[in-house]
Amino acid sequence: MLNVIVSHTFETEQQAQMLGYLTHALCLNGEAEVELIGRKYRLHRGDSFILRKSEQGELISKTEDFEILNVFAVTEFTELATPMSNYGMRGGMLLFQNPVMPLNEEQTERLRRSMVYIEECLAMTSHLFYRDMLLNAVQRMIIDFFDFHAALYGNETVTTPAAILMEGFLRLLEQGEFREHRDLAYYADRLCVTSKYLSETVKKYSGYPANHWINRYTALDISRLLRNPNVTIQELTDMFGFSSVGHLNRYVKNQLGVNPNEVRK
Repeated sequence: MLNVIVSHTFETEQQAQMLGYLTHALCLNGEAEVELIGRKYRLHRGDSFILRKSEQGELISKTEDFEILNVFAVTEFTELATPMSNYGMRGGMLLFQNPVMPLNEEQTERLRRSMVYIEECLAMTSHLFYRDMLLNAVQRMIIDFFDFHAALYGNETVTTPAAILMEGFLRLLEQGEFREHRDLAYYADRLCVTSKYLSETVKKYSGYPANHWINRYTALDISRLLRNPNVTIQELTDMFGFSSVGHLNRYVKNQLGVNPNEVRK
């Protein structure tokens, strides 16, 4: 399985083949009607969207001049390329509510250049630092998406009971509670709800159950710290309360798809 694939089409059959990948897409020209996470959207020039690996897009109709640029990346590779910010997780939850982001002309051109650069990097297979170069290119695109999403939605909040519970759950995670507590019952107790209710509410709001986000925050934090050569593996093991280095290694392998030493390269 290739870590990254760039495509200039959006056909339903292709989308089915890309189910193991995260999709980052930008409409360059024309219009198309598509179905994304069970809802229909009309895409125009400058519309961008992200689909997670468990989600599939479907093309319903398109104009003759429709053009699109897609970057497909496996989750583990995207995790490694994610910058040191929790915004991606907050943004990801909001994108579940509405995956399409309309961009202005400057943003459209900036994202197009980032995606084209990834395509150029993919062709430079003889580059001595090929993997690092590709990680850097994907990170550049992710940062663009962060910037566009933050400009559109900022600190937008809603006041439904589910959103309030979700905000409380996120606040605990962003305070770093996951370093000592990765048990769902701990968060449910802090938020005065049952574990089942918390998990079901989080899944309804974000598309994933609560345990998914606990592990996402933990894995991203470990990945950040692994990039710091001054932090030893044993220090990480102690910091996150793992029983042994082997336990930490298995956790990282399960969450990121690579062992700690590979992240550290």
